Formats: sequence, structure tokens, C-alpha cells
Amino acid sequence: MKLDLTSSEKKLFTSIHNVANGLGQDVFVVGGFVRDRLLEIPCKDIDFVTTGDGPLLAEAVNAALGNSSNELSIFKTFGTAMVRYKDWDLEFVGARKESYSADSRKPSVSKGSLEDDQLRRDFTINALAFAIGGPDAYSIIDPFHGLEDLGYKRIVTPLDPEKTFSDDPLRMMRAIRFASQLEDFFIDSTTLAAITSMQDRISIVSMERIAYELNKIILSPRPSKGFLLLSQTGLLKSILPELEAMKGVEQYEGYGHKDNFYHTLQVLDNVAASSDNLWLRWSAILHDIAKPVTKKFEPGHGWTFHGHEIVGVHMTSRIFRRLKLHLDEKMKYVQQLVRLNLRPIALVQDEITDSAIRRLLLDAGEDIEDLMLLCKADITSKNPDRVARYLRNYEEVIKKLKDVEAKDHLRNWQPPITGEIIMKTFGIPPGRVVGEIKEAIREAILEGDLDNEYDHAFQFMLKEGQRHGLKPL
Repeated sequence: MKLDLTSSEKKLFTSIHNVANGLGQDVFVVGGFVRDRLLEIPCKDIDFVTTGDGPLLAEAVNAALGNSSNELSIFKTFGTAMVRYKDWDLEFVGARKESYSADSRKPSVSKGSLEDDQLRRDFTINALAFAIGGPDAYSIIDPFHGLEDLGYKRIVTPLDPEKTFSDDPLRMMRAIRFASQLEDFFIDSTTLAAITSMQDRISIVSMERIAYELNKIILSPRPSKGFLLLSQTGLLKSILPELEAMKGVEQYEGYGHKDNFYHTLQVLDNVAASSDNLWLRWSAILHDIAKPVTKKFEPGHGWTFHGHEIVGVHMTSRIFRRLKLHLDEKMKYVQQLVRLNLRPIALVQDEITDSAIRRLLLDAGEDIEDLMLLCKADITSKNPDRVARYLRNYEEVIKKLKDVEAKDHLRNWQPPITGEIIMKTFGIPPGRVVGEIKEAIREAILEGDLDNEYDHAFQFMLKEGQRHGLKPL
């Protein structure tokens, strides 16, 4: 079977083949590009395996393509090199064999054949290859029946799965990631059983590598599929035990609560249907993360989770640190949405006042649309009438948000009167009175008693100063 390639792909491969031929090397494309082209999925990352020196070939290819040296990256430790050409990322590596010790993820590497290189691949669908030159150019090389597995949409290892996962336990997560990313694919039963039996071996993998695969699962079209597999195999309790702890429904005195694990996965899928923002999806995962630790039974009332949104903010920080995720504005964004996720619900349940809308706009700032998307995704009731009612109420909140924002311009609001202006006007040093005057101005604007503009706020400041016994200079 020959792969059907575009003219631009064939032109690129011919150029690389000519360079390799001049160096006396044979070159093959292996892995994800082959799989994705067969599945008709766009792919711009191409892995080349050569029977010679990968970095040497990459240098020659980079020059032949007319690239600058800035487009070439060589990783001597790993014996690989990357060339950036137009919108392609081209990776070059020499064909190799790998062997592992039981307690390490670092393999012993030696030169090998193309089949040796295919054999070290994680799954048969990722071991497909083709030559880029010669009479058999673009013909699929498939020693492990990857084409058959691709047809059945089956994820299975080329070797015994316990051997594959023992060599690199991250492959257990990669199996789940591919099952989540690729539509209708499933993990072969023997492979799935091996993941379950070897789940503890994930502990030798670095958190950075785990987080990379976890984010790929979160970004998949229906991420709940991946999380259910992580839970089913036992991996979730090692990677994100806080989410696993949300499983189950406790009954007491006739009161029960919803299963927050499955609710969270539904919210995540709802967000995924509307947004590919990774950090908004993380907010969906973590919005109820503190419910297990704040759960309390109140006689005559039932189960409560008071303060779970505040505790969730602190748990978000701990989870991000443990997983080596971004601790910058991305984490703060997730914390913001976790902290505020109940606010729009409260607005839906109560009378929607301009004051409450102003406070929400002030607190959410640029994240207000994402917050509302998260809150709408949080509607997971099986009662269609209740869902319709909540959605109507949310639309009313969104309309109010737009109206108040257009009138008061409170998004990312900075007070018209600063502490410096107060101190300069009254000739006073920093202190409690300055803070009290600023807070009075803020509250008056939020309550709608004062226009959000300088002149009105300045006059209000003078009156507040007088109330504190102050006179302008």
C-alpha cells in the first residue's frame, strides 16, 4: 500500500532523499505522520529515521533547504536534531535499539535497523513507516500489523505490553491519550489489563512528562473518556488523587449528594464542546475539587460543601506545583475561576441587582466570559425543565453584564481616585484614613450612588475627607 501524499510533501521528501543519498544514508518516515495521514488528520510534525547519523543529516538538510542556522536544533545527548522548515517540524534520529533497567526510564541505546527502531515504538499504529526514495518510496512498511489495528481502531503494543510499559511507564498514559484523542479508538483488552497491573510503575516517571500527557488528554475532543480510563486503570489515584477522591455518593438519614467525580467530567466535556482553552478546561476539573474535604452533613438540611471554592483555590496551587504546571498567570486564571464559580449561580438564584453585577465585573475582569461559560457548563441536571430554566436565567445575567459594562466600564476597573491623590489633596501620610476613603469611593461606585468618573469621585472624596476631619490644602 502506497501513501497518498500532497505535491508539497513529495517535493520535501525528494529534497531530503537527495541529501541523504549524497551521504550514503537511507531515510524513512516513521510514526505519527504516517498514522495521521492514513486517518486523514492534518500533521506537520514528521519523524525521520536514518540508517546513519541523524544530526549530521539534519545539518545537511537544513543547508539544502536554504534555512538559517537558527532553524536547526541539535540535541547531542539524545542523538536527535530538529529542523523547522516553513510550517513543518522535521525531526531526525539514527535508527536504534533500546534496552532498559528495571528501576530507570533512561535506556541503553545502540545502533539498529529500521525494524529495531519500529520495535521500540509504543504502539503498532505508531510503528508504521515508509521510505522517502527508491522504487518503494511511500509504500507502507508494517512489520507489526499496524494497518490492521488502525482499521479496527485498536491501540495495542508491538511487544508484550508488560515489556513495553516496563521499559517506559509513560506509555500507559500515552495509550489512554491516544484512545481519548482519536475518535472511536479503544485500548486492546490485554494492553488495558497490563496498564492496570503495572499502574504503580508510573511513579518513576517525571511529573513534567506526566503533565504533558495529561494536558493532551484534557485537550482531546471528549476528555472524560481519558479520565475514565485513568480511573479504571488506577493511574488517576497516582496522578490526580484529589479528583479520584470525588468518586461516590454518601447516603445519610435519607439524604444523598451527586457523584462529584462524574459531575466534574460532564462539566469538563461541556466546556470542551465550547472551548479549546486548556486552562479553562483545568478550571472545569478543579471547580469542585475541594468538595470531599469540605463535605459536612447538617441534620434536617443534608450535605453541605461550605467554602469549597475558597479551599479549592489553595488546592489548585498545590496541584499545579506537584504536577510542575505553570505557576504564573495561567495558575492565577484557574484560581480566579475556581474562586468565582459560585457567584453567577448566586445571581441566578437571587434578584439580579446592578450592584451585584458591578461587583462580579470588578472581580472577574477580562475572565468574565470564561467564567460564564464555565457556569453554564456546570448545569448537568437530567431534568430538561430545570436546565432550560437555569439557561434562561444565565442569559439574563449575561444581558445584565453587558448592559452594566457598557454603562459603567468596570471591567479591569481602576478607581478614579488613588491613594496618592487623597494624600496629596489633604497633605496626609499613608495610613488607615486613606484606605477608608478609598473604600468608601469604591463602595459608592459599586452601589451605583456615584458615577465612575474623576470629577464626581473627587467631590465625593472631599466630603469623605471632611467626615474624617480633613481639609484640602
